[in-house]
Amino acid sequence: MEQLTFKTHEFEGPLDLLLFLIKANKVNIYDIPIVEISEQYISYVNEMKEMDLDYTSEFLVMASELLYIKSRMLLPVEKDEDGEVIDPRTELVAKLLEYQKYKELSEFLKGREDIGRFSFVKPRSKVKGIKYDNDDLEVSVLDLVNAFQDVIDRIERKLPPPKTSFVGIVAREEVNMQDRIDIIKSYLSENKKVEFDSLFINTCTTRPQIIVTFLGILELIKLSKITVKKQNDAMYITLV
Repeated sequence: MEQLTFKTHEFEGPLDLLLFLIKANKVNIYDIPIVEISEQYISYVNEMKEMDLDYTSEFLVMASELLYIKSRMLLPVEKDEDGEVIDPRTELVAKLLEYQKYKELSEFLKGREDIGRFSFVKPRSKVKGIKYDNDDLEVSVLDLVNAFQDVIDRIERKLPPPKTSFVGIVAREEVNMQDRIDIIKSYLSENKKVEFDSLFINTCTTRPQIIVTFLGILELIKLSKITVKKQNDAMYITLV
């Protein structure tokens, strides 16, 4: 592989750097050449010696994890109770895929924010004979992101250990977007108006389901199938 050069503080964290290396080397994320990638990663970490300890510490932790995986891959092949080969990279790949989803979602929301910054919408006109609630406010993208992060933090404390803890026993979960959209619509049709966090709490049991459910909400908002509004300190979703 070609020698890569880096700019310090260019990456948001160790997973961001690893994704960059995987893309730069044009390798399959499910079949990471751990020897070459770890060497390039450690080369970058060595250039960070003059940086603050808080920033470099998490990169050093990942460096030790890469070296550990590298050492395991040099040993004889491990197998589980069913005779299936255990890949030492499996947990790292799961982390990278999950981080990649968050990054893509963040970039999508940033793009929507940029579009909104240069768009001007005529305010709603009130119709005579209809009573309006002054506390019933339209929400912004930032409101949605903050509410979503709050849901993630609260639900994660109740979730069981991630499936990566049981490598070789269970397979990676795949969540279908249309299935989650159907679940959202079904739940809203039964409950009419629901709090934002209760939708996740009552329809999700894993982190992938939470993420895809949030993407489903964004898709339904784009299609004008649901409305999301604030009332006092709570956020509510209603099926149109």
